[in-house]
Amino acid sequence: MTKLRPPRLMPRDTLIRRRGIYILPNLFTTGALFAGFYAIVQAMNGRFEYSAVAIFVAMVLDGLDGRVARLTHTQSEFGAEYDSLSDMVSFGVAPSLVVYEWALKDLGKLGWIAAFVYCAGAALRLARFNTNIDVVDKRYFQGLPSPAAAALVAGFVWVMIGHSIDPSEIRWLACVVTIFAGLTMVSNVKFWSGKDINLRRSVPFAVVLAMVGVFLAISSYPPGVLFGLFVAYALSGYVMAAWQLVRRKP
Repeated sequence: MTKLRPPRLMPRDTLIRRRGIYILPNLFTTGALFAGFYAIVQAMNGRFEYSAVAIFVAMVLDGLDGRVARLTHTQSEFGAEYDSLSDMVSFGVAPSLVVYEWALKDLGKLGWIAAFVYCAGAALRLARFNTNIDVVDKRYFQGLPSPAAAALVAGFVWVMIGHSIDPSEIRWLACVVTIFAGLTMVSNVKFWSGKDINLRRSVPFAVVLAMVGVFLAISSYPPGVLFGLFVAYALSGYVMAAWQLVRRKP
């Protein structure tokens, strides 16, 4: 009588190779990673305006990769891990190095400590997001998202350069903005995620007009409008928390 042999288990690496890697969403992730790396290189060359723009480009590409993966049904564990590593470079390391090279290095020890607070905050924020992704309310982020924090820091640098302000004159303000962004990322303050928006649902005509107005405003003065939008978003969580605290009082 022939004995049935148990199925042979394939090594995990072999299994991953046979599954393959989806190209389309990971192209956007690679683009975001390249933009973050480009921001670091340009900061080393003293071209801080290019660095700020590159961080915003990385933010756009990072917002597209997940949506493309969901629309094309190409989500994977590899893509999720790759996206986290890309975010750490583009929204953690790059902004901290850009603002350090631009203004914080003149503060000595305090300067690199502020830059590290931001970088560590981004790392902790990403780690917490990955571990709590199935637990927290999808409508809100716990702590400021790392792309928004990066946009806050990069937008500040971009606006100051646009007004030809000497970084040595505002290095203390740059330090405050950097530390604020880093600590807000690891706070428990809730920020609206926008994931409850249904793009397939019809909306009033006024909403379309408002969107057109936002795009026109951004095109008229990108640094100031983008920076203003992300300042408002960074403060919105604290405003919402204060409002809820007031409502709880008898």
